[in-house]
Amino acid sequence: MSIRPFRDIKRRKTREINVGKVKVGGENPITVQSMTNTLTTDIKATINQINEISTEGADIVRVSCPDDSSSKALKEIIKNVDVPIVADIHFHYKRAIEAAENGASCLRINPGNIGNKDKIKEVVKAAIDHNCSIRVGVNAGSLEKDILEKYREPCPEALVESALRNIKILEDEDFYNLKVSVKSSDVFLSVEAYRQLSKSTDYPLHLGITEAGGFIPGSVKSSIGLGTLLLDGIGDTIRISLSDNPVEEVKIGNEILKSLNLRERGVKIISCPSCARQGFEVIETVKILEKKLSHIKTPITLSVIGCVVNGPGEAALTDVGITGGKKGNNMLYLSGIQSEKVSTNDMVDKVVSEVEKKASELDNSK
Repeated sequence: MSIRPFRDIKRRKTREINVGKVKVGGENPITVQSMTNTLTTDIKATINQINEISTEGADIVRVSCPDDSSSKALKEIIKNVDVPIVADIHFHYKRAIEAAENGASCLRINPGNIGNKDKIKEVVKAAIDHNCSIRVGVNAGSLEKDILEKYREPCPEALVESALRNIKILEDEDFYNLKVSVKSSDVFLSVEAYRQLSKSTDYPLHLGITEAGGFIPGSVKSSIGLGTLLLDGIGDTIRISLSDNPVEEVKIGNEILKSLNLRERGVKIISCPSCARQGFEVIETVKILEKKLSHIKTPITLSVIGCVVNGPGEAALTDVGITGGKKGNNMLYLSGIQSEKVSTNDMVDKVVSEVEKKASELDNSK
C-alpha cells in the first residue's frame, strides 16, 4: 500500500500497441509527442527539428504528409532520426500507403475520410505489411456531415460516435493495432468526450486540446484539460498543441507529467515566487539554473527558496536544496540535510555541481 495514497493515480487499463520501438498503452509510461512545423520536403530542416524535439524528451514525433513529395521524403528523414515517426494523413489514401512504405511507425488518419472500402483495405494492408499502427484522429472541427446534422453541433457524444464509427471501419478489416483521440479546442468538450470514450473502448487514448493557442494560454488550457484526465487515470500518450516552437510543446508535456508523478525525467525544480524576504534573486536564479541543468536527464529534485520560512521544509524533501540567508550566506542542503553555507556569488555554480554529482551517483547505482 502506498504511504501517500492521496498521490496515487489509478490508470485505466488499455491495450498495448507498438509505435515503432515505443510501446503505448497497457502499463507502459505515458508518452509525450509533438509535431514538426517545417516543410516536410525540406528534409534537412525536418531532420534537425525532429532531433531537437527528441532531445527535449519527445518519445514520438508526427510529420505532416500533404503530398507525395512529403510522404516520399519520409524515407530519408527516418534514416536520420532515432524516434518513431507518425505520418499525418488527411483524405488521400495513397499518402498513407506511401508513408507506411517509407518507414512511418504510425499513420494518423480518419478512416471515414479516406474514401471507399477498397481504399481503406489498401491502407490497412500497407499498415500490416510494414508493421505500422494507426491513430484514429477525431477532431471537433472536422466531424462527418451526418453526425453534425444529428447533433447540430460538436458535442461529446458526436466526437465519441465518430471515433467508434472509425474504429469499427478498421476492426471490420481485422485491424486492431490502433489508438484513438477525440480532440477539441474546448477544454470542457475534450474532457467529457475522452471520459465517455474511455468507457466505450479499451484502445489507448491519445490526449490533446487541439489548437490550444499561444504559449501561455495554450499551456494553461492543455494543463487543465490533460491534467484533469490524467488525474482520472485516462490517457496513454499526450501532445500539447501550441502556436510556438514544438520544443516548447514537449517541455510543457513533460512538466505536466512530472507534476503528477507520471514521468521521471530531468531536474524538477521547486521554487518560490520570491518576496521581500528573499536572500537572493530567486526568479533570475531559477531561470539560470533551468538553462544550466537542461542537460540532466536523471530524475532529481531541487528546491530553490529565497528565505528560511519555507526553505528548510522544502529542502528536507528534495535531493538538493538552497535556501536564502542574511548577507548573502545561503544554506545548501543535500538529501534534506544541511551541508554548508554558500555565498550568493558562488551559489549557482555550487548548485549545478551538486546536481551533476547527484545525477552521476544515481546513474552509477542503477
